[in-house]
Amino acid sequence: MDLIHKTCKACEGGTPPLLEREVLEYMKELPEEWQVLDGKKLVKEFLFKDFLRAMAFVDMVADVAESEGHHPDIHIHYNKVQIELMTHAIGGLSENDFIVAAKIGQIQGGLMK
Repeated sequence: MDLIHKTCKACEGGTPPLLEREVLEYMKELPEEWQVLDGKKLVKEFLFKDFLRAMAFVDMVADVAESEGHHPDIHIHYNKVQIELMTHAIGGLSENDFIVAAKIGQIQGGLMK
């Protein structure tokens, strides 16, 4: 699928969320640390050496999200950052969630503990 080379497309209400088998296929493209919650959200926790590295990561995630027009929920707890991706317009997961997750995976390496 090569998700990192794809761009997000606008999703509108009425578009069905991905089926479980589709989610499983997309999960193969992501590192194992990503989890699917309730079949509706992608979640991953990132641990950093300190607060400044965590915030630098959040800034880079914000840049990716803004360029893709697809924004995650971000929770920050000192040196821990939790990212949650879900396509709210359809009440579940879309390809966009996996595209953004793959791109987040590319930026995490240099800042991790």
